[in-house]
Amino acid sequence: MAEQLSVFIDNRPGRLNAVTGILRDQQITIRAMTIADHRDYGVAKLLVSDPQQAHQALTEHGFACALQPVLAVAIADQPGGLHELLEILAAHQINVLDAYGFVVVPGQQAIWCMAVADPVEAARLVAEQGWPVLEESKLYRL
Repeated sequence: MAEQLSVFIDNRPGRLNAVTGILRDQQITIRAMTIADHRDYGVAKLLVSDPQQAHQALTEHGFACALQPVLAVAIADQPGGLHELLEILAAHQINVLDAYGFVVVPGQQAIWCMAVADPVEAARLVAEQGWPVLEESKLYRL
């Protein structure tokens, strides 16, 4: 199972830059990232090339962060590609708690990363339906 890194960041100039600088110094590549604003702080969710090392480095620099399992599924980069996957999840009462996606090959392949209550069961179900679930090693090397 892949992991995303959630980092709590004071909502002021330069703090996000500090996070990316620490990751750069550790030779960690950011694959995808979202930021949610919560007034005085933000939460950055990152998919990185080495989540364990990133977590350790950021923690050592005083950032509050956590690792969370995510299910990464390859989908077609075309109209309806995501909808087809979500139809399967909805039919099995699997709720998507948090998600983001990114394109790997325009017009061909995208990756949908999502947090669900039971990622192991969701991965099994999705794979049974023929959807490629990315192993963490492959996902981190994209």
